[in-house]
Amino acid sequence: MKKDRIVVLDTGYESYSQEQALFEQAGYQLEVYGGPARSQKSKLQFGRGAIGVMIRGTAADESFFSALPGLKALVRYGVGYDNVDLTAATRHGVRVANVQGYANESVSDHALALMFACNRALPWVKNGGGFGKPPIAAMPDFSCSTLGIIGLGRIGGRLAEKACALFERMVAYDPYVEDCRFFRLACCRVSLPELLQQSHVISLHCNLTMETRGMIGAAQFAQMEQKPVLINTARGPVVDEKALLKALDQERVRWAGVDVYDHEPPRGVSLKVAGHPKVLATGHYAWYSENAKLELQRRAAENMLTLLSGGIPDDCLNPFQSS
Repeated sequence: MKKDRIVVLDTGYESYSQEQALFEQAGYQLEVYGGPARSQKSKLQFGRGAIGVMIRGTAADESFFSALPGLKALVRYGVGYDNVDLTAATRHGVRVANVQGYANESVSDHALALMFACNRALPWVKNGGGFGKPPIAAMPDFSCSTLGIIGLGRIGGRLAEKACALFERMVAYDPYVEDCRFFRLACCRVSLPELLQQSHVISLHCNLTMETRGMIGAAQFAQMEQKPVLINTARGPVVDEKALLKALDQERVRWAGVDVYDHEPPRGVSLKVAGHPKVLATGHYAWYSENAKLELQRRAAENMLTLLSGGIPDDCLNPFQSS
């Protein structure tokens, strides 16, 4: 008897042994796409007939779901799901899940590393004035500084727990979090303009939505009175990259630590951001640690199996009732 297929359309992991073992145990066949990474047509041809699809960056829109009429479940490796049209998925009867919380430690660690490196000007030491001299004069102590966190969810909250002993004060902006969470994490609840005005270091930890796309633009950079270090390990389009370049050139922003970009791999304006002399750029690997990768792949497979069995995992993004 032929087994139902679950396909991986976006490759990049060294091994899919965890997924394969879990799927085979449940009676499914795993197939991994090996064609052109940017060919949506080839991916859809490969996925035709599958009941489950695993993706990373592939656009799952109306045309995607229309081309896969037998699809029952889709899982996105990772937290962000701005490449998935949930309305179209629901219309086609496809339940969708992501994998939340797997990278709380690694992303918050990465954000902290970028903060330290930028604040201490570590990447620019070779451009300093010689042995015994700092490369820049502006190097404030964290113990005299205010940390501003935009997005106080899982990752932003974990960052607050790690940073509370480092900074004199922490402020946060998140309209979707209750007051008790701010209190528990020792963060003062402020508006976005207040955070921009008060913070010496600003770290972004919000999802990419219609509301947050471009939320840090020219008007917001103009409100940054402390010439802060800006850290973005969230999503590239949350920041207007042209406005960021201008803010760096005008010294509205002292340094920027950037792991995510509007276009990935960086090209055009994103490439200018990555190459700016006041930017410490990393290549969208803040999510990665050995433990995080294993948890991501395991939980993605577990979420797929739960969806296919008719269950609703905690990570389900469109938990509609089956007809």
